[in-house]
Amino acid sequence: MKGAGRLAALIVTAALGACQNSFGGSPEGVPVALESIDGAPAPIRTALADELAAAASDRKVDLVGASGTARYRVRGYLSASNEDGETKVAYVWDVFDAQKRRAKRLAGASPIPAASISTLDKEALSKLAQASMDEIAAFLSASKSEAKQEPEPAIQTAEALDDKNPVAMQ
Repeated sequence: MKGAGRLAALIVTAALGACQNSFGGSPEGVPVALESIDGAPAPIRTALADELAAAASDRKVDLVGASGTARYRVRGYLSASNEDGETKVAYVWDVFDAQKRRAKRLAGASPIPAASISTLDKEALSKLAQASMDEIAAFLSASKSEAKQEPEPAIQTAEALDDKNPVAMQ
């Protein structure tokens, strides 16, 4: 009977822990500003920014204007290359913290059905924006949950040990 009680307690504890993780994993409440996208002509930058805004909304990422107050600022860079007859677009997103230090660099590449960046269509831009925002949202979620965790003291003093276990020091 004791084993069943312990098992039930373990299951309840695990379930409560899972609930905590699912709520802490959201990027919601971490404002981010998209400052720039380099390497593409103005119409493509504008269209990609629109697609990024839609992808951010889908992922509950709080995207604010470049002049807005933000915890992180994102700068993007695009380039295209032709390898073995296939055009690929490479992207880099540098995420900077409020002190203007790079907190994360996200990079990737994917084949595109276009000869160059300037001829990307809405579908290709949407895929690029979704993949990019998936990575940005994952970073924001991780940074949000890390900020909520309080570090445990590295060294415990004899007084702290004494308070926890008064018999230990007798």
